[in-house]
Amino acid sequence: MLEFFKVYKKFAKFFLFLSAIILSLFYYALKPVKRLPIFAPGKNVNQELVDSTVVHIKKQHHISDFSLTNQNGKTITQQDYANKIYVADFFFTTCGTICPIMTSNMKKVQQAILLDKDVMLLSHTVTPEIDTVAQLKRYAKEKGVIAEKWNLVTGSKKDIYNLARKSYLVAKYDPTKDDAYGIVHTENFVLVDKQRRIRGMYDGTDDEDIERLLTDIAILKEEYE
Repeated sequence: MLEFFKVYKKFAKFFLFLSAIILSLFYYALKPVKRLPIFAPGKNVNQELVDSTVVHIKKQHHISDFSLTNQNGKTITQQDYANKIYVADFFFTTCGTICPIMTSNMKKVQQAILLDKDVMLLSHTVTPEIDTVAQLKRYAKEKGVIAEKWNLVTGSKKDIYNLARKSYLVAKYDPTKDDAYGIVHTENFVLVDKQRRIRGMYDGTDDEDIERLLTDIAILKEEYE
């Protein structure tokens, strides 16, 4: 009889162990995986920030190819961000209102992703006539920008306009500009995935939104694991 209970005890332990494994597998199999939305000009963004030529697009929206110049005089294209997750924004170095806060918060993101080879940052000036390479370099040095992680870029007004309103969907049109490429940048940070799709928009002046951005970067990274 004693031997029977010993065998039964071993069987009971094994059964409980196996049951725990099966329940864990069921839990993870049925647990919903959080996925970030995909943004498009005509679907889930503020239409005031979208150029009229792209408002009809409701899916399959991607950031266009680009060729810009960074704070070190290097040409930066979409190839520098190939197979990367990145955060983009628009600013100008002489801005005295929201830009200093945005830059400070982008630096916090830089610190959080410093050792993460999959994530980079990209900031576009909206005053290329003022923000020369030399000016961007001074600003980058002053703000603690690390070139390997974060490019501050300048280019033609046309290119910046098209990127802001046709690709990233984050700038208002300024009709007072004679060249038709006037824009007013917003506080938005944009999260872009490895397929160059917009996966999140955040208030770059809000601490809680910065935390949400960092959380969403982690969620997005899980899609590729």
